[in-house]
Amino acid sequence: MTETALPRPGQPPKQTWPVILETHGWKDYRLLDMGHGRKLERYGQYTIIRPEPQAMGTPKLKSSAWDRANAVFTGDTDEEGPGRWKFSGNVAETWNMSYGPVSYVGRFMSFRHVGVFPEQAAHWDWVTEKIRAEKRRAPEKQPKILNLFGYTGLASLLPATEGAHVTHVDASKKAITYARENQSLSGIEDLPIRWICEDASKFVAREVRRGNTYDGIILDPPKYGRGPKGEVWDIYTSLPGMLEQLQQLLSKDALFMILTAYAIRSSFVSIHELMAETLSKQGGLLESGELVIREENSARALSTSLFSRWSSQ
Repeated sequence: MTETALPRPGQPPKQTWPVILETHGWKDYRLLDMGHGRKLERYGQYTIIRPEPQAMGTPKLKSSAWDRANAVFTGDTDEEGPGRWKFSGNVAETWNMSYGPVSYVGRFMSFRHVGVFPEQAAHWDWVTEKIRAEKRRAPEKQPKILNLFGYTGLASLLPATEGAHVTHVDASKKAITYARENQSLSGIEDLPIRWICEDASKFVAREVRRGNTYDGIILDPPKYGRGPKGEVWDIYTSLPGMLEQLQQLLSKDALFMILTAYAIRSSFVSIHELMAETLSKQGGLLESGELVIREENSARALSTSLFSRWSSQ
């Protein structure tokens, strides 16, 4: 692990890497088994099999456990590749789950997704603690959080329940609809969340021009995507410019910025160095590594994504 001395604002951040953040599951999620390029998971009442290139070992459970799965995704093995679901027995199109104070809908979506990325729980908890610490320091403050590429909204809903004012941005109208459905299901329609369907790069550029700032930024970009007007996003060419602009959106008392990358062929060192360059005068702490999910009743861990996150303390 590499570390440097803790700096003051105006100096480069302290740097710590590699850091492994683990998710062990919760009531509505477990990684049950993995191997031979697949993973067996439980989401609420359903067990699901999906392709997983990172699962290169051998399954530990008997084949009968896999045979009892309610749904299996078959097709392209690329994370964003097309395919289809095969179901066993009576399986609902949607079902309800929860994490802490937030309820959310599970659904069998295209490209193998089910409406939640469980490895992100490590970030959800971290953000919660950062907001709570700030509220203890300044009880009347309502931290402003920006969640880009916000998907179905758990990373927006959870900070809102802690007293933050959240701006949620996603280019997909469908994703925004699902996120607002989760807000309604959680019974927190009255909490201050702005839902914005727009290309993230365009939104960030406009916020910079307006001089707006945020106390926390959550950034979970895809490897590749298109905005509502055909705007092209490629993480390798688009991310550096966006990070430079996001640095300008950090308030003078900013709490954190989180970057998660699912482009596994990249490296956490690469995104760490990019964040370090972007936040070279921000002080605080910058830590980078991998998000992993720990298998139930096992010491094995599944690597899911890369991350780099900065905090003021």
